[in-house]
Amino acid sequence: MNVWRRSLLAMVCGVAVAGVYAAQPVLEPMGRGLGVSAGLTGWIVATSQFGYLAGLVLLVPLGDVVDRRGLIAVHLAITALGMILTASASTAWVAFVGLAATGMFAVVVQTTVAYAASVSPPAERGRDIGVVTSGVVVGILGARVATGTLAQMWGWRSVYAVLAVLSLGLAALVLAVLPSEERPHRPAGYGRAVVSLGGLFGQRAFLTRGLIAFFLFASFGTLWSGLSLPLADAPWRLSESQIGLFGIAGLAGALGAARAGRWADAGRAAPVTGLALTLLIVSWAAIAGLPWSLWLLVAGIVVLDFAVQAVHVSNQHLLTAEHPDRTSGAIGGYMVFYSLGSALGAAATTATFTAHGWTGSSLLGAGFATCALAVWAIDRRPTADDSNPRSKKVSRAREKTRA
Repeated sequence: MNVWRRSLLAMVCGVAVAGVYAAQPVLEPMGRGLGVSAGLTGWIVATSQFGYLAGLVLLVPLGDVVDRRGLIAVHLAITALGMILTASASTAWVAFVGLAATGMFAVVVQTTVAYAASVSPPAERGRDIGVVTSGVVVGILGARVATGTLAQMWGWRSVYAVLAVLSLGLAALVLAVLPSEERPHRPAGYGRAVVSLGGLFGQRAFLTRGLIAFFLFASFGTLWSGLSLPLADAPWRLSESQIGLFGIAGLAGALGAARAGRWADAGRAAPVTGLALTLLIVSWAAIAGLPWSLWLLVAGIVVLDFAVQAVHVSNQHLLTAEHPDRTSGAIGGYMVFYSLGSALGAAATTATFTAHGWTGSSLLGAGFATCALAVWAIDRRPTADDSNPRSKKVSRAREKTRA
């Protein structure tokens, strides 16, 4: 896959995921404009997240049934309609419908990653996934910076209007620039694809990578969902726009991990995962210094986002290599762990900060990271079957794929 196609797919991921997270920096004016009480504004973000979870189960398996290029374009177009509905809503329920549609069809991200994996030569699959997945992190963190600027100039509705225009433009580019897939296997029916998604959860390799993702993104969510609380409090008392700038540090770390795909192509996905999870734990030691130093926080953010992205790319590389005939389902199922972990981190960090301050939140984030490293270490231990010569041969073949 050439650099232009990789860049286009990364942009698709970035714009789609930005639609899910765009409301976070503008919750107060958005709630006020829609007549939603302060105590219920959290449902503005939650609605998109619930839609996203539904899309993972109901829409992502379609990628194993129909041509993913056309599916990407259709999902982008419907996402744009959801954003237009949100931007033009005069009442809360209309906005919630738009937000639910935006979140549900934002799973175009997983279809895009599966498409990149399917059209890439095996020796370049990791690199392509790494570049495409970097668009997700740019969308999540970049939305924090861009949304505040747009909302300050033209109001919160302009955020969704701009994202809608970008989504429609990208849909047209996808159809014009990307080639159709050539599948060596006959696609399964939709019902069979959905059912097979549940079967993945009984497989050790899939469950291991899923649990790592669960704890990984719980740690990620602990930082980014709770960071504004201590920064807005004494002694820093930063404004919303100043707090949003810390997303740039996260972008630097995440984009620095783009090489994780190349490491995976070279057969080093498993050791890179262990090293990155160790760095994730170390990053929290710096992040915990927030009450005394913003520079320590910046350093910790860079390391944390580098580690998260490196593990995320490695996980997806291994799963797409193990399930070449149902990459959409494998990635969709894996992202269920991602969503649940992110939700856990977001919910737990605010309660922990209220009770125990930023030190408590930092220990929570480090604890999630330690759990992820423990899952990785347990999976690396040899099983009893490894004493069997035939099992050793199978294990070496599997390790060649997974390592």
